[in-house]
Amino acid sequence: MSGCPFAGNSYLFNLNKLSLEDEKDDKSQEGINKAGKGGLVYGEYLQLNKILSAQELQSEKKGKLIHDEHLFIVTHQAYELWFKQILWEMDSVRVIFQNGHVRDERNMLKVITRINRISMILKLLVEQFSVLETMTALDFFDFRYYLSPASGFQSLQFRLLENKTGVPQSLRVPYNRRHYRDNFKGQDYELLLQSEQEPTLLQLVEAWLERTPGLDAEGFDFWGQFEVNVVKGLEEEFALLQAKPESEEKDDKLSEFQKQKDVLLSLFDEKRHEHLLSKGERRLSYKALKGALMIYFYREEPRFQVPFQLLTSLMDIDVLMTKWRYNHVCMVHRMIGSKAGTGGSSGYQYLRSTVSDRYKVFVDLFNLSTFLVPRHWIPKMNPSIHKFLYTAEYCDSSYFSSDDSD
Repeated sequence: MSGCPFAGNSYLFNLNKLSLEDEKDDKSQEGINKAGKGGLVYGEYLQLNKILSAQELQSEKKGKLIHDEHLFIVTHQAYELWFKQILWEMDSVRVIFQNGHVRDERNMLKVITRINRISMILKLLVEQFSVLETMTALDFFDFRYYLSPASGFQSLQFRLLENKTGVPQSLRVPYNRRHYRDNFKGQDYELLLQSEQEPTLLQLVEAWLERTPGLDAEGFDFWGQFEVNVVKGLEEEFALLQAKPESEEKDDKLSEFQKQKDVLLSLFDEKRHEHLLSKGERRLSYKALKGALMIYFYREEPRFQVPFQLLTSLMDIDVLMTKWRYNHVCMVHRMIGSKAGTGGSSGYQYLRSTVSDRYKVFVDLFNLSTFLVPRHWIPKMNPSIHKFLYTAEYCDSSYFSSDDSD
């Protein structure tokens, strides 16, 4: 037997059955075309006439249309639209913190949802570079001349995002030996100046961490108990090491122990913390750092599960912003090598200098892992302490507001 094995009648479909035998019984067509009756339609609602006509190719205006300039413009416009959404979410979170609504734990989920949304958008923006990189360096070179002196550094929204998150002005990399704000004029300059004077997300989170229940000496006194346990634990570890027979391995372990001891005991040196704070190596106040570490240690406790999620989400934002900067640096290096930027900067060299901890806002949260200790060193909570942690927060009427958090 030859030919198609499905040629027999038993394999043939009745095409008539695939057609609509009775249109009256077709449930998919029972809707009502409301748009035909007038009123707001999709294109009007989204203002698509404005958005889709906003791609003005400079190469075309100069009489030499370069195909990939359209991709370049659309990609950067998409970035700016997403920056606008990120700022929208961040401003709403800052308002919740500023108005004290975050003291009502019911609003914490709203905060975390919006912070996570920011992270999801940033993930999208990190991946978006791969679309732009379908353009070769030569493709970009064809129209790059037409862009000058426009530059990505002039993105107002990205600078606002940095300021509102909490990038310290003192740690910013100068732009051609000048303050970054000098590259903006008029209303843009005023908006940047205003954003520098408003409470940042970092400052608002810091104030929230300082209120962590259980830090005060008259309550749980987490910090006092923790210091006692750490000192005792270090003494016990040292005694065990000293009891070992003399050897090169023992010397190495004692040396490693001393380093770890210095790190852990430095945690209880408030003056050292203030010194690191003045140098920009730490960002949170001493009390806020205590609160963050307490949340970190007791993250499995119901009271601290949501706060721990928030701290994790804040680190996610830092990680993704760093990835975005790194991807930007790599793309610029690929496209223009070591040439100067269209705005006059050193280009790749300048951008590379921004991929560092100086632009990491929540760097203290990353460093909490430095102070991890064995679980039995962490102060234990008895039933009365559990009760205290809840009543200290939830029974304070000043922590609640009748106003809507939005």
